[in-house]
Amino acid sequence: MSDSLVQLSQDERGVARITLSDAQRFNALSSEMLMALQSALDAVAKDEQARVVVLAAQGKAFCAGHNLKDMAAHTELAYYQQLFAQCSRMMLSIQKLPVPVIARVQGIATAAGCQLVAQCDLAVASSEARFATSGIQYGLFCSTPSVPLVRNMPIKQSMEMLLTGEFIDAQTALHYGLLNRVVEPERLDAGVEELVSAIVSKPRVAIRMGKELVYRQREMGLESAYQLAGQTMATNMLDADAQEGAQAFAQKRRPRWR
Repeated sequence: MSDSLVQLSQDERGVARITLSDAQRFNALSSEMLMALQSALDAVAKDEQARVVVLAAQGKAFCAGHNLKDMAAHTELAYYQQLFAQCSRMMLSIQKLPVPVIARVQGIATAAGCQLVAQCDLAVASSEARFATSGIQYGLFCSTPSVPLVRNMPIKQSMEMLLTGEFIDAQTALHYGLLNRVVEPERLDAGVEELVSAIVSKPRVAIRMGKELVYRQREMGLESAYQLAGQTMATNMLDADAQEGAQAFAQKRRPRWR
C-alpha cells in the first residue's frame, strides 16, 4: 500500500513500516495526511501477521504538526473540531494497535508531530532530532499534544515545553523520558532494528495482551490495576506459547514459539 502522503510496507518478519512522505510540507498533519495515516494504521490492525510497526518519515522533518497556514484559512469552529477529533482518533489508533509502534525520528518533531512521537510506544531518535510543542509561539496552546506528553514526561518538564514552545535536543528528550534511545544519524536504522529484533523474537499474543494491559491499568486506581493485571496474566498463561515458555524454563532450554 502506498500513496503520495504515506507509504506502508511489511517484511517477511511481520515488521510493518509506515512512512510519512510529504517531505516538502515537512510531513504536516493535514486532514489528507491524517486520513492516509489512519488508513495505514487500520490496515495493520487487521493484519494478524504484523508484529511491530516502525513509524518513519522522509525529508528533514519527522513531522511539523498541523499546518497553521491551512488552519488560518478556516474560521469555523466546526472545522477545527473535526480536524482535532480526526487527529485524536488517529493518535488513539496507535495505542489500540495490537502490536508495538516505534517512532523512528530523523529530524524535527513539533507540536502535533511531537505528540506523534509521544503517542508511540517506543521512540528512537537521531542525535540531530529536535522537539518542541511550539503552538504557544503562535498563540495556540498545544492542548492535544499535552495529553501524551504529560504521560511520558515529568510535569515540570512538560509544562516548560508547553508554556515556552522552545526546542529541546534529542539528549534532553531522552533524559525527560520522551525517547528510549538516541543514536548518531548513521546508526538510526540500526538503533531501531535492535528494538524490532527484541520484539519480534517474543510471542505475539503476550505482546498484544501486555500492551493493552499497560495502557488500561495506567488510568486505574492501584487495586483495580492489580485485579486487571492478575486476570491478564492468568489468561496469558493459558496461551500455548506461555505454556511452552514455562516448560522450556523447567527443562532449561530455549522456548520454541509457535
